[in-house]
Amino acid sequence: ISAGGVTLGAWPRVAMEASELWVGFVGAGRMAGGLVRGLLQAGKVPASNILASAPSDKNLDAWRELGCRTTHCNLEVVHRSTLVFLATKPHILPGVLEEIRPAVGSHHIVVSLVAGVTIQTLQRLLPPWTKVLRIMPNLPCVVQAGAMVFSRGTNAGDEEAALLASLLSCCGLCEEVPESYIDIHTGLSGSGVAYVYLFAEALAEGAVKMGMPGALASRIAAQTLLGAAKMLLETGEHPAKLRGDVCTPGGTTIYALHQLEKGALRATVMDAVEAATNRACDMAKD
Repeated sequence: ISAGGVTLGAWPRVAMEASELWVGFVGAGRMAGGLVRGLLQAGKVPASNILASAPSDKNLDAWRELGCRTTHCNLEVVHRSTLVFLATKPHILPGVLEEIRPAVGSHHIVVSLVAGVTIQTLQRLLPPWTKVLRIMPNLPCVVQAGAMVFSRGTNAGDEEAALLASLLSCCGLCEEVPESYIDIHTGLSGSGVAYVYLFAEALAEGAVKMGMPGALASRIAAQTLLGAAKMLLETGEHPAKLRGDVCTPGGTTIYALHQLEKGALRATVMDAVEAATNRACDMAKD
């Protein structure tokens, strides 16, 4: 069988041993590409053990450059993989699941990255024995600094959860949560990346207003956010404690924080997380 210029007929039989894990991606967009780069950079799975499908070569060329195998056939991915990531657009997924359903066996682990599609829906559209997990990554996964949460379906046990957590830890923070937290994660971290970009832009523009060149201001703003986040993760301190450490009596920071409080920064950000979470819930009902 030939796909994407690669002969697939010579592939060995799919095996569950860690040293012979065969990973497939149905959908080869940006988020899937970020995850696969993390897997490859961490040496979790060899490129030759990864197969990705997409309707056209638009995204697949980048996968081939990484050494991965490609195809235009979703069924090939299922036949040649043990661990299958679903990374399509939400409106396409039901048709894809109908297509691959006959090929899904009891040995498969199916992991969905698709926003707004519940585990219950996935289990309904796949064979009843399917081991299903649902993961919600965010954009920084593409630079291996993501924040991801995942939940498991009825047939996915500790072994499958541990495998997924081990693989994806190379792409950033990865936590198992109840499925009800996934929409909250979307509002907090999925959409939250955009809030941080907006704040970074505002920080840099404030410095430009005061006379600093824009490119320099943007670099310093980005490093400031990176350093602050690293301190939060590595110290384990509450944000309020670290914020207090920066404030000296009568100093510059308390004057600045007073302005942010007058602008209701905290309440506005809380409202933003709530709005994005509610939208994610609504999308799941559509």
